[in-house]
Amino acid sequence: MKETRFFYVPDAACQTELPEEEAQHALRVLRLKMGDELMLMDGNGTFFRAEVAQASSHRCFYQICESLPQPRQWKWHLHLAMAPTKMMERTEWMAEKATEIGIDELSLLSCQFSERRTVKTPRLDKILISAVKQSHKAWKPKLNDLTPFKQFIASHQTGRRFIAHCYEEVSRTNLFDELIKTDAPADDSVLVMIGPEGDFSIDEVRMAVDAGFVSVDLGKSRLRTETAALSAVMMMQLAEQLTHQQQ
Repeated sequence: MKETRFFYVPDAACQTELPEEEAQHALRVLRLKMGDELMLMDGNGTFFRAEVAQASSHRCFYQICESLPQPRQWKWHLHLAMAPTKMMERTEWMAEKATEIGIDELSLLSCQFSERRTVKTPRLDKILISAVKQSHKAWKPKLNDLTPFKQFIASHQTGRRFIAHCYEEVSRTNLFDELIKTDAPADDSVLVMIGPEGDFSIDEVRMAVDAGFVSVDLGKSRLRTETAALSAVMMMQLAEQLTHQQQ
C-alpha cells in the first residue's frame, strides 16, 4: 500500500501552491507530477486531499479535492516549558519526540543556571513541522521564544501549573499522581516546567511555588533535562487518556 505523503501548507485552503521547500521535496524527491495525489495539513486542525494541478522544475501548484477537519486527539491543552540544553541537538531531539507524542505548546525558559542564552527558533520550528508531518498530527505545536523565568511565571497564572525539580528541602509530590487526581477538570490546561542541566535555582522554585505552581518530581531517577521533559510529556498524555477513559 502506497504511503500517504503529507505536506505542511499554512492557510492551505487559501493557497494554490506548495511552499518552496515542500515543492522541492514533492518534485525532486518524490517526483510527483500532474494528477498525483497530495495530502496537505495546515497545522490548525484540517487535512486537505489535493492533487497536483501544475508542476515545473521548481514550483508545484495544487487543487483541493476535499477538506478533512480532524477531531482533537486529546482534550487537555498540554504545555511544556523547558530550559534549552547547552548542546542544542538534545533540545531539538526532545522537541521532535514531544511533538510526535503530542503537545500543544512549547516554551523555552532562560533560568539562573541556564548554559544556553540564545535559541534559533526558526530552525526549531522546522523540526516541529517535520515531526507533525511524520506523525500525522493535525495541529502544529505553538513555539514560544526564549523567555526569562520570572517573566514567564508572571504571565502564566491560569490552569494547572507544575514545576519539576530535585530539591529535597522543598516539598514535592509526583507529577503523574497530581495529574490523575479525580477532581481535575475534563477540559484542562496543563503546564509543566523543566529546568536546565543544573536544575532551577532554589529561589526560582520558591518563586514559582509562591506564584501558584505545584512542586513535583518525575520519579526516583535523576534525569537529564531533555529526558525529564519527554518524561513529563508522556505523563501528561497518559494522565489525559486515563482521566477521560474513567469519565
